[in-house]
Amino acid sequence: MASSTSPASRGVRLQRVLADAGVAARRVCEAMIEQGRVRVNGEVVRTLPVFVDPARDRIEADGKPVVAASRHVYVMLHKPERMLVTTADEPGMDRATIMELVDHPAAARLFPVGRLDFDSSGLVLLTNDGDLAHRLTHPRYEVPKTYHVLVRGGLDEAALGAVREKMRLAGARDGDAPHGRLGLAVGAREPGRTILEVTLREARNRQLRDVLKHLGMPVKKLTRVALGPLRLTGLASGRWRELTREELRDLRAAAAQPPDRRAAPRPPKARFAESPRPRSPKKKMPRRPRRDRHA
Repeated sequence: MASSTSPASRGVRLQRVLADAGVAARRVCEAMIEQGRVRVNGEVVRTLPVFVDPARDRIEADGKPVVAASRHVYVMLHKPERMLVTTADEPGMDRATIMELVDHPAAARLFPVGRLDFDSSGLVLLTNDGDLAHRLTHPRYEVPKTYHVLVRGGLDEAALGAVREKMRLAGARDGDAPHGRLGLAVGAREPGRTILEVTLREARNRQLRDVLKHLGMPVKKLTRVALGPLRLTGLASGRWRELTREELRDLRAAAAQPPDRRAAPRPPKARFAESPRPRSPKKKMPRRPRRDRHA
């Protein structure tokens, strides 16, 4: 039986094994363990931490054997509106999920990274890489998500200030970190409506919808256009593709470490630290008389 008290040197944390196998993101796997949905060698485990040996222990999640993924897969999907971002709907609800759109050979092992509202559209990342999913969704790493938000009416600077303040108060009420949470700018103005570009690090886009509605600016359309450096470009609604090598490299770099551990950019070196000191004129040495070699 796996140990709940063994030091980490004797095995791997169970939630990491589940996440690396593509069961779900690490925090979701932790919840599954606490809910009694995971068995190790035939016994239900509920208390964390639990350490296991993936090569020797028999692990099941929701009654299905957990098999290590042969390779990690990273899929970008352009989610349409009115679809659930989940691997399966609640029993009896019969609502469409994004998994119905992805016919990748590894689709059965993929899970969405984070969530996107039922009525929202845009970029969703699916993967079986639990470690990267954990970093992209954990508030500590502050990987930004960028949205284009179409609202009714025109917004001036006073209205934008009211949105920022209301989001700050809502975030404080919900226990979000006070720094780096919201970026807000006007992307375009059209007759009777405004397109905002909003960058969130911890606040939820559902929270943004509620704040704008409370201020008399109901959201007509909300689309996620970026996750960190990953941009939603050239992908029609309902379509998917695997990430390129360059996209994956940039995404990993963005989630490599939390902001408080990232190296601060070095200031550019000044061409001159100070005004150069005037140089004293060189003293000319007296020239020696030339000696006659045949003297």
